[in-house]
Amino acid sequence: MDRSGRTRREFVGVAAGALLAGSPKAQVVLSTEKIPLPSKADQALLRNAIDIHSHLDPDSFGPHSGQAARALDVIDMARRAKTVGMRGFVLKQHYDQTAGLAYLTMKEVPGVEVFGQVCMNLPIGGLNPDAVEHFAEIKGGRARIVSMPTWDSENNVRASKQTRRFVTVSKDGALLPEAKAVIAAVVAAKDRDSGATLALATGHISAEEGLMVVREARAQGQARIVVTHAMGPPVNMTLAQMKEAVGLGAMIEFVGGFVVGSRAVFTIKHYVDAMRALGPEHCILSSDGGQMNRPRPDDMIALVAGQLLAAGMTRADLHQMMVENPAKLLGIPQPA
Repeated sequence: MDRSGRTRREFVGVAAGALLAGSPKAQVVLSTEKIPLPSKADQALLRNAIDIHSHLDPDSFGPHSGQAARALDVIDMARRAKTVGMRGFVLKQHYDQTAGLAYLTMKEVPGVEVFGQVCMNLPIGGLNPDAVEHFAEIKGGRARIVSMPTWDSENNVRASKQTRRFVTVSKDGALLPEAKAVIAAVVAAKDRDSGATLALATGHISAEEGLMVVREARAQGQARIVVTHAMGPPVNMTLAQMKEAVGLGAMIEFVGGFVVGSRAVFTIKHYVDAMRALGPEHCILSSDGGQMNRPRPDDMIALVAGQLLAAGMTRADLHQMMVENPAKLLGIPQPA
């Protein structure tokens, strides 16, 4: 329970409503908040870190997207990451594949590793195996994560109380054949120029659907899976469900955006308790940052990492969740 006496479920419901409510055609600029910047000690925790979840321009910000405006572009973020000693980040856009942008960014800012992601939302055709194949074939070898539907998932649209088209992944308690076909495409794909296999993220689908995806992916032989901000909206997995996902070989993502400022859904203690229950070896700390008038992705992770350290997590725990596990998910070698 939180200080007001609400249960975690009630707390999630209130926060999710504030986060997701509004017209699907609204342009969203989050209000400016007085959030402290990370200290030098906090920033030092970013050494070799990889943020698997950053929202950056060029992205859509028009009447049809309803997304929050982005505060900086991918090149700006690469320069920031290099300055603070991060190894790199994954560029996530709900509506476009980003492997091409990652390739160009690395040419402009050498010394930082940038990776691409594609989400199975409406602009790329929903549950579209052809989009997975195209993503993997983009020049530069930066394609790395395929996500089940996010912004356009049925679960996300219904949670936001919007009336618009959505992408359905399951019916009557079973995954649709199209969802299984996307998973098969992820398993089969080899990234052009690097030969790497792809990782799979569960996106904004429901907790029950997320577990269906993890089970099916494992049955098809998919090795690297992450449950997208599992315990936050609109997924809202219970601890038991997260443990089941971990038991099936998935990693659990914890995003800084859900414990910072007005978007906070949880306290740092909620995160510490869950991370300890799951084991840091199964967790990834990312930002889900980059929105206008919010902490920059690197500041977001550093700030939360410092708070986790103060709350009892060890430096080894943080290194595992920020450095080692993101590298494992992306299928790249650990830093020297």
